[in-house]
Amino acid sequence: MIRCHLSTLMGRDKLRIADVSRRTGLNRSTITALYKETTTRVDLPAIEQLCRLFNCQVGDLFEYVQDGREVNP
Repeated sequence: MIRCHLSTLMGRDKLRIADVSRRTGLNRSTITALYKETTTRVDLPAIEQLCRLFNCQVGDLFEYVQDGREVNP
């Protein structure tokens, strides 16, 4: 499972979804889906814009968390 830490970063900087949309040029629905962790895909330019805004690395924005299921090779 991939966790998105956008809500944490937004809270740290006291930003709303509208603020992030305005500053990055990303669609509100994209930001909302990342914020609520309901998105199934993210374009690289969107990740780049978010990393620029929050002055962070991709690993600060996303985290891989094992969900307990083993993958059989």
